[in-house]
Amino acid sequence: MAPAMGLKRPAAAAAAAAATATQTITLPPQGVAVRDAVRGAVRDAEAPPRAPATPAPAAAVDGVLCFEEVEGRRWSYVVEGAASSAGKTGRVSARARGGSAAPVGATFRAVPLQSPLPPAEEIMSFIRSYVVPEGFPDSVTPSYVPYMTWRALKHFFGGAMSVFTTRALLNSVGVSQSRATSGAVAINWILKDGAGRVGKMLFARQGKKFDYDLKQLRFSGDLMMELGAGIELATAAFPQLFLPLACMANVVKNVAAVTSTSTRTPIYKAYAKGENIGDVTAKGESVGNIADLLGTGMSILMSKRNPSLVASFAVLSCGYLLSSYQEVRSVVLNTLNTARFTVAVDSFIKTGHVPSLKEGNLEETIFNPPWRHQPVAIGSRFGEAFQEPASFVATRPLFEDERYIVTYNPAKDKVYALLKDQAKQDDILKAAFHAHVLLHFINASHANLKARKRMNSDQGSYQYVNPNPLNMDFLAHIEESCKIVTSSYGVFKRKAREQGWIMSDSLLNPGRARLCGVAPQ
Repeated sequence: MAPAMGLKRPAAAAAAAAATATQTITLPPQGVAVRDAVRGAVRDAEAPPRAPATPAPAAAVDGVLCFEEVEGRRWSYVVEGAASSAGKTGRVSARARGGSAAPVGATFRAVPLQSPLPPAEEIMSFIRSYVVPEGFPDSVTPSYVPYMTWRALKHFFGGAMSVFTTRALLNSVGVSQSRATSGAVAINWILKDGAGRVGKMLFARQGKKFDYDLKQLRFSGDLMMELGAGIELATAAFPQLFLPLACMANVVKNVAAVTSTSTRTPIYKAYAKGENIGDVTAKGESVGNIADLLGTGMSILMSKRNPSLVASFAVLSCGYLLSSYQEVRSVVLNTLNTARFTVAVDSFIKTGHVPSLKEGNLEETIFNPPWRHQPVAIGSRFGEAFQEPASFVATRPLFEDERYIVTYNPAKDKVYALLKDQAKQDDILKAAFHAHVLLHFINASHANLKARKRMNSDQGSYQYVNPNPLNMDFLAHIEESCKIVTSSYGVFKRKAREQGWIMSDSLLNPGRARLCGVAPQ
């Protein structure tokens, strides 16, 4: 079994790292771009290495690589097939602490350390994820439970009452007085509204994302609102499908309503300078209502001329989405979520300066579709970050003094920052900063490789490139990124604070997986 992970770097590991280092990288003088140091380190890391002394074959180890905890449940990652893999691959082993090693080509598997939850507990955990905030009860005040209890009862009676009021409204506008007919219509209408409420409830599971990425979710919600309006428009062309289309439209529009109501208060809070958040919110809603009434009046005047329904909808939707994008883009927040943190770190690496609050918010990516590749992941699980045990064993000594581990998985083209169980807020910030620095190393390396390929192609020569690279093939870049981060992270934090960014309360939305340093008893 591999020894437990600690926070102190052994002298032997430190000496070995010093012996293999090719260059000491320090932050350039203030005002000089950090990018030059990154480029120089990339060139040195990709230079042909000196032929090392052939190490003695290391004994393969079938044991525990590390332990991981996710939401109170623990897993161990166990090395498998090390001996057979070593014989097949013949590649150099990555030596672990204490002289043990894991050969390249070995595999690992995750072994749960607790028995599966009983079905009833699984169901309760699923329900809790929809009805209580993350971290409940520690994340809310004691008065939250009675407030929500009475609020639930209020909505129960309100929902029951809506059936009768809807039926009365339908009768008043000419629906048949027959109990069967009016009741059926009312039930269909309630089903339509009920489907929307179910959609609203399901989307509420996004939880803290409403705080982390409120601009992105706000704009996405407005996109969904227009999608719902488009589906409602389709009921005119397909009246026989009224109920399914109306239900679908209500689901989409209620999801949009959740994003609007959940992000409204944080946005208004950004503009309130004192204890006037209620006044700012009330006046903001009043402006919205006035504009809504004026828009309704204009549409009534337009409809008297019988314009094309589709053309009118297209023009008004474009105006709605353009206004929504500019509305969200104009919000200036002083916290660092993933998008703004990326802007700040990229600017710091390229220019040596951190953007101001206004510049950082203007450069933030507002529309981030789910299919877009995310090159950095924070707080990921071990199995997502590492391809084989040897890469972890080789990388771990570089982060003995840190509460995180950063690596690059070429199979997924993504930089991963794994957090240890002792990681605090500043450790998460540093891990994210380190991940972006390593990403610049990787991007520079890929750019250099493409340039060499073009040059070799022009010269008619050929250079072999490993078609299946592993994590440890980028170990030199990880080593050099550690030197850059050691000398530049403090400078980055200082410059960010000078620009007004709040560094103590980041909104990076890390994953919940944590590497554990000791075996469970």
